[in-house]
Amino acid sequence: MNTHTTVHPARAAAPIVLIAAAAAASFMAAPAFAQGQTSSPGQAAKPANEQVVVPQVDRRDVQPPKFPSNDFEVGLFVGTYAAQNFGSSVVYGLRLGYAITEDVFVQASYGSTQVSDDLFRQILPGGIFASDSERLSYYNLSVGYNVLPGEVFIGANRALASALYVIGGIGSTDFNDQTRQTINIGLGARVFLKDSFSLQVDVRDHIYSLDLLGKSENTQNLELTFGFSFFF
Repeated sequence: MNTHTTVHPARAAAPIVLIAAAAAASFMAAPAFAQGQTSSPGQAAKPANEQVVVPQVDRRDVQPPKFPSNDFEVGLFVGTYAAQNFGSSVVYGLRLGYAITEDVFVQASYGSTQVSDDLFRQILPGGIFASDSERLSYYNLSVGYNVLPGEVFIGANRALASALYVIGGIGSTDFNDQTRQTINIGLGARVFLKDSFSLQVDVRDHIYSLDLLGKSENTQNLELTFGFSFFF
């Protein structure tokens, strides 16, 4: 005897309908659940780019420190001045300077020395001057250029700033009641012991015409000086 069970089409479709309804309900509930996680009832949603922590920093008026430029220079020097035809004598003087740039500077100088005519007195009775010596003084305005700025090393752990410079200018020389236009050219070197203090050596040639024996001639007068300068 064959037993045949007949399944009603409505009952066979019921599980499929239930599964589809559950999937639809889950899909519709997902946005609501996400919104509930990001904002609570009664609280507005915050923009995504809003800064969470606002720093409370009081601004202060800061006065930057004022560092001295050290562009001005004042110095003293002493050395030897070799007047042509008269030998060497001690010279001393004052220098004032101003740094236009790191490499270019201007400098005004005044120097004085006592020139003797002892060599002429051995040949000419009475010599050339009214007395044994005559004062020679000069002043000039020069422009200098630092051609080799660098450092001088003292030992293994200390270095001092230094500079080798060339200089030249124009001025005037007063000697034996004569005032002569003078050109000076030379070179020098300086070492900075501190930012505001330096030692220097300077060699210059003072070129001017002089008439002492009834004939005017151009003279070359070499000067070698040592000095120190303060910068402010």
